[in-house]
Amino acid sequence: MSLSLLPLNALRAFEVSARHLSFTRAGLELRVTQAAVSQQVKTLEKILGVALFRRLPRGLALTEEGEALLPVLTDAFRRIGGTLERFGNGRMREVLTVGAVGTFVTGWLLPRLPDFRAAHPFIDLRLMTNNNRVDLAGEGLDCAIRFGDGAWHGTEATRLFAAPLSPLCAPALARRLQHPADLTRETLLRSYRPEEWERWFTAVDLSAPSIHGYVFDSSLTMAEAAVQGIGIALLPARMFEHDLRQGRLERPFAAEVTLGEYWLTRLKSRPETPAMGAFHDWLLAEADASSN
Repeated sequence: MSLSLLPLNALRAFEVSARHLSFTRAGLELRVTQAAVSQQVKTLEKILGVALFRRLPRGLALTEEGEALLPVLTDAFRRIGGTLERFGNGRMREVLTVGAVGTFVTGWLLPRLPDFRAAHPFIDLRLMTNNNRVDLAGEGLDCAIRFGDGAWHGTEATRLFAAPLSPLCAPALARRLQHPADLTRETLLRSYRPEEWERWFTAVDLSAPSIHGYVFDSSLTMAEAAVQGIGIALLPARMFEHDLRQGRLERPFAAEVTLGEYWLTRLKSRPETPAMGAFHDWLLAEADASSN
């Protein structure tokens, strides 16, 4: 059957009636009379040659045909509505879906988002946080901000800036730390990258102690554990400047080690949209400004 034979108003009347299982409540949503809704549905049933509802003494029940049609129409109207909402002031809004490491989002990106919104009001940014493990294609992401060496298969990576790691801990714990060797007697909090503490101790000419205990898959969670005095975390201090200024965390030693950088990545097979290009240029400009 040709779609051109199906009146849009009748399809909408059926979809709303099927959700409510009531012509009366459908009429209230559509702001027409119950009789008008009922007539639209009858028209659709006549065109299709099937009954979509069983009329009961106290409401409606979907037939097998109605149950098959409802989810298709609900999805279609949702998608139409979502697209129409993107139009405004004679221009279509672009949706940009970005995945980002949670530490980067809270420690660097969030304070700058109002500036991006002001510069690009017609881009709707959808932000998905992760712990640095991301599947660009599988998660439907336009791009992702990651921490590492910039080498991800099939990915184009643009460097943003480095994020050296330093020991951070609660102020009360910091007061008993005089020398880096004092750390060997403390609880050291670890990420899922086991080499980090070993590399830091090497940087200060010490042998790393045998580390056991807590392992975190999120730097944000590990930082909160440090705030609560559970142990000492090795973290990118640049991402926790707010906590350092507030005195929730302290940096007992200046020594740091660089094990990776932040990168803006996208699939090489994914054509760059105007929104992706705008975000790329804005992010690089902000990264350069914050590094100077």
